Amino acid sequence: QVQLVESGGGLVQAGGSLRLSCAASGRTFDSIYMAWFRQAPGKEREVVAVIKWSGGRLYYADSVRGRFTISRDNAKNMVYLQMNSLKPEDTAVYYCAARSGSFSASLNAYDYWGQGTQVTVSS
Repeated sequence: QVQLVESGGGLVQAGGSLRLSCAASGRTFDSIYMAWFRQAPGKEREVVAVIKWSGGRLYYADSVRGRFTISRDNAKNMVYLQMNSLKPEDTAVYYCAARSGSFSASLNAYDYWGQGTQVTVSS
């Protein structure tokens, strides 16, 4: 079992920055992949970024590549999402998720989810 708790969401103006944090507890080990997903009102949940807990593999959705950075701190059991140059279309609830096994950017592949944190970008 893996428990995930997100924090760091809020209201920011377009062009601003936010850093989301995800605290992981329970069974965290090298073969786990951590991901950030987001879900905007009326839209399906979509992947934002993925990182391997042990490092060496990164993935970004086209819509955020070059603006967002996913990272992890193994010693603190934390995963972060640094979001720069935010746009109104980045407004969504952001979720931290985890899976064990091979890489995947698919929503259905993730077994563990946090409760989500709201990010609102005003124009």
